[in-house]
Amino acid sequence: MSWKEFSLTVPASTANLGPGFDSIGLALDLHMFVHVSPSASWQVEYKDQGYKQLATGTDNLIVATAQAVADQYKRSLPTAKLIIDTEIPLSRGLGSSASAIAAGIEIADRLIDLQLSMKEKLKIGTEMEGHPDNISASLLGGLTISYFDDEDLEVIHVVDVEIGVVILVPPTEFLTSESRNLLPESLPYKTAIRGGASGNVLAAALVRGDWKLAGRMMQKDVFHEPYRKSKFQDFEQIQQSCLELGVYGMAISGAGPSLFIAVEKGQEKMVAAQLAEKFPLYESLVTKPSSKGIKICETVL
Repeated sequence: MSWKEFSLTVPASTANLGPGFDSIGLALDLHMFVHVSPSASWQVEYKDQGYKQLATGTDNLIVATAQAVADQYKRSLPTAKLIIDTEIPLSRGLGSSASAIAAGIEIADRLIDLQLSMKEKLKIGTEMEGHPDNISASLLGGLTISYFDDEDLEVIHVVDVEIGVVILVPPTEFLTSESRNLLPESLPYKTAIRGGASGNVLAAALVRGDWKLAGRMMQKDVFHEPYRKSKFQDFEQIQQSCLELGVYGMAISGAGPSLFIAVEKGQEKMVAAQLAEKFPLYESLVTKPSSKGIKICETVL
């Protein structure tokens, strides 16, 4: 099968938003751009220095994902050259791996003309990630609230999210596997019930667009933040400063080590500047939700 070069745009994502552990994702207006062109062998070139240590051949996550999809459908995958430019910090809890997996699924779909439905793409990505939050946000855009039990996958999708976002990014990476190892094997029954209730109210508030209530629920997580927050320098002080600044809420972004801060639209630059002054260790990024998920652009020669 012959094919013409094309480009992909994939948004970053933040996940959990507190008690929405492994189930709530939000696409962010930070993107990975992938240009795909025919090549005699797999080649991956990153323009961003922060990604230079990653594999540049078949071991690359994007390529490995594409190959896994092709293998699943028992199809032969053509080789390609990928040139990648990204705004997504690596290993900072902003869905860099999910964006790579989403790109790999789309590349396989395109190169071997699988014509996968979005539901099929979501299922493949979720099985690869192990949870649907980041991958659903990268594929669909907007806000996603998902359920997955290794067989059934259900996703509620809210396209437009009207908030401003500040991300505090520390200078050090934090691997998801390391973060997962901090979590307990089990929780007391009453604690789990309380956590489920906070997650339920969080999800309902998000669907209604009630970010004041959602922000309060973001502070009531019992599933992961109590076990991970010690890895963040000045966590308690940042949380207190956020309260004083009147933000909607603060949460660990995904597995960390970045912090997601939801603010009233139009206040994000002010909040970011205040936090940057108080906590210079962190890079303070101003962004917003992305209503668009992964996109393919035809290359005009």
